[in-house]
Amino acid sequence: MGSKLELLEAEALQLTAGERAAFAQVLLASLDEDAEVEEAWAAETERRISDIESGAVQTIPIADALAQVRASLR
Repeated sequence: MGSKLELLEAEALQLTAGERAAFAQVLLASLDEDAEVEEAWAAETERRISDIESGAVQTIPIADALAQVRASLR
């Protein structure tokens, strides 16, 4: 395992600074993944789509929604 890690590190260090930064972001993001959270968001998304399609909730244009928020902040 150590040799595989050392090889990957040596190859990564040959990348440009920008490429290393992008690679680092990918690696860090992979540590934050939580399958349970992802599944919960997927279920919530499906529920909201279903509510819209069934007519249980009504959507409003973004301009109207922003106007309502701005008015409530005054």
